[in-house]
Amino acid sequence: MENNDNLDNNPEVNDDSGLDQTDNLNQNEEKTDENSAKTEEKQGEDTASKLADLNDKYLRLYSEFDNFRKRTHKEKVDYLKTANEEVLKAILPVIDDFERAIKANENVTDVKAIKDGVHLIYNKLKNTTQQKGLTSFDCKGEVFDADIMEAITHIPAPSDELKGKVVDELEKGYKLGDKVIRFAKVVVGS
Repeated sequence: MENNDNLDNNPEVNDDSGLDQTDNLNQNEEKTDENSAKTEEKQGEDTASKLADLNDKYLRLYSEFDNFRKRTHKEKVDYLKTANEEVLKAILPVIDDFERAIKANENVTDVKAIKDGVHLIYNKLKNTTQQKGLTSFDCKGEVFDADIMEAITHIPAPSDELKGKVVDELEKGYKLGDKVIRFAKVVVGS
């Protein structure tokens, strides 16, 4: 029993086994600390690399959008410069007819021929503009509509049925498709 008591009371025997366990725990903690430090370092590198990738993608996307914006702006400016080209090309023959009429009128003594020539050119111009979508609208006798007409003045209506209606049309109104491009200038009866 004494031996057993000696073993229990012997601090060297008990300390050795405790030291081995403590050393093992310390070593495990150090390894865990190293592993966690390496893991954190790896995660930090992954995060930094992801951030760099996302930043690069953002910059590329921003550059593409900026290029798109500049390109569309340039296209719009070019389109506005040449938007009337088709209409003007259609009107050129009418201008040629006017030039020929002016030359022909220098030596003409027949007024009827001049009138007929002017009417032909007018009809050609009117047909050309109608083909491009330009239409005139008549307002005389119609109820005043502020969406398509501009009242220049109000006069006393010659009859009761002309009150609030267009008595006279000073300038015709025109539409391009469904859009009013020039309001009719009218005199309204009151």
